[in-house]
Amino acid sequence: MAQHRRRRWGAGAHRTAPLRTAAATLTLAGAPLAVGGAAVAAPEPSVAEVRQQVDELHHEAEEATEAYNAATETAADAEEELDRLRDQAARRTDDLNAVRRGLGSQARAAYRASGLPPSVQLALASDPEEYLERAAALDRAGTRQADAITTLNNELLAVHRLQAEAEETALVLTDALAEAEEQQATIERRLAEAEDLLAGLTEAERAATLAEESSPVAASGGGGGGETGAAPLGASAAREASPSARAAAAVGFAYAQLGKPYGWGATGPDAYDCSGLTQAAWRAAGVSLPRTSYSQVGVGARVSREQLAPGDLVFYYSGLSHVGIYVGEGQIIHAARSGTPVRLAPVDSMPLVAATRPA
Repeated sequence: MAQHRRRRWGAGAHRTAPLRTAAATLTLAGAPLAVGGAAVAAPEPSVAEVRQQVDELHHEAEEATEAYNAATETAADAEEELDRLRDQAARRTDDLNAVRRGLGSQARAAYRASGLPPSVQLALASDPEEYLERAAALDRAGTRQADAITTLNNELLAVHRLQAEAEETALVLTDALAEAEEQQATIERRLAEAEDLLAGLTEAERAATLAEESSPVAASGGGGGGETGAAPLGASAAREASPSARAAAAVGFAYAQLGKPYGWGATGPDAYDCSGLTQAAWRAAGVSLPRTSYSQVGVGARVSREQLAPGDLVFYYSGLSHVGIYVGEGQIIHAARSGTPVRLAPVDSMPLVAATRPA
């Protein structure tokens, strides 16, 4: 059974550490800075600083989302396996009871048949041949009894093994549910902190912050800008052929989801997170992908940035915490982050680390 990976984030890990000097301490919460005995309010963060912090919070929320997806997938698999083991154990228990009943019947019949000494049975037999037939029948009954005992032992061992596996699977299920709950709390905490920061911006500043992709391309050595510069694809994109009919179907599905809201842990049809969208797109093409971005990277053949073709999966950040689907003309469709819909973006608008082509 596949094991899920546990990830933890310390509370407030996204914040910059306070600067400490011998004279004063400046906190991130905006606490006064004591200078010469007078309290001076810390300056409000700039729009750029808020944007950076919001980006970091959304990125951490997305990492937690993929960990949540992995935990819920593990829990679902464990629950299904537990049901299977319990059902199998019940059937083997019925078989065990049937063997026990049969063994009891054989024992009673053997006792009745062999209750008299052989010499008496011979004397009561009408002829020696009848006695020999009785003796052979008793011998056969003894063999059947020995076979039944062997079967009984095997059934007992099978039931005990299934019970042990069920207990182990139940522990996996409990642990996975606890992990999912922990990651859910992390996601909600990070998104709430991001909303608190965004609340201090004007509507125009908030819209601009959420409209841009979360990481500059300089980090990965690529080119291109934020999503605000992405132009809708038209006939020119359609001219870039997909490598297969399935890839074309996945791209077509992705286009049909444009504008739908982001939802962490969502796999459609009304909302998606990043890996939920790519999973749904390729499922529409008849290909089953794992649930998480860092599992999806293991499906299909690896391709380079220069080899990208419509339908390819493109993975971002060192932890492979984000995935989009390449649709041609240097663009991807992805479920970006909370507060933004499924949308187009330049393929190099985030640090690209891997790309694959599902079969």
